[in-house]
Amino acid sequence: MSRSKTDSASADSVRGFYADILHFLRKRTDNASDAADMTQDVFTQWFDYRDRAQVEQPRAFLFQMARNLLRDHWRRQQVRSKARPEENFDSEPLADEQHEPLPAAQRLQRLEQLKEVLAQLSPRRREALMLHRFEGLSQAQIAERMGISVSMVEKHIAFALLHCKQHLQREKGKEQPE
Repeated sequence: MSRSKTDSASADSVRGFYADILHFLRKRTDNASDAADMTQDVFTQWFDYRDRAQVEQPRAFLFQMARNLLRDHWRRQQVRSKARPEENFDSEPLADEQHEPLPAAQRLQRLEQLKEVLAQLSPRRREALMLHRFEGLSQAQIAERMGISVSMVEKHIAFALLHCKQHLQREKGKEQPE
C-alpha cells in the first residue's frame, strides 16, 4: 500500500475519535478554546508519529496523548500562577465579562463555593476526586497511587460527588425566594 493510502486509512480510522477526545478535554478544562486546541494538537502529534501503523489500539493511544497534553496544560497554568503570585486570576475579569459583571460575579461565587465544598472533604476523598476528575486518572491508577483498593477509590469518589451535589442543592434551595 502506498504512503498516501496508508495516511488516508489512518485518518479515516481516527476521525471518529475526534468528538470523543474533544469532549474528554472540554470536560476537564474551563475553556472550550483550550480544549479545541489540545484536541488539534493530539491529532497533529498522531499524524507526526512515525510508528502509528504499529499502534494496536489507536483510541487508547490518542486518549493517552490527550491526558499528557492536559497534564502539560495544567502544569503551565500552575507555573504561570506561581510566577505572578501578586495577580489573582479571580479578580481579573475576562474580556466579555467587563461589560457583563453579573455572570462574572456568579462564576466567581460558584468557584468559591466549589473551593469550600472541596475543603470540607477528607484529604483522601478530595485526593481521589481530584485525581479522577482533574487529572483524568482511572480508578485503578488512583488505587495504585494512593495504595488502596479500587473499591475504596470508588467509595471515595462516590461520597465526594454526593457531598458536592448535596451542598449545591442546599445552596440552590437558599437562593429560591420563599
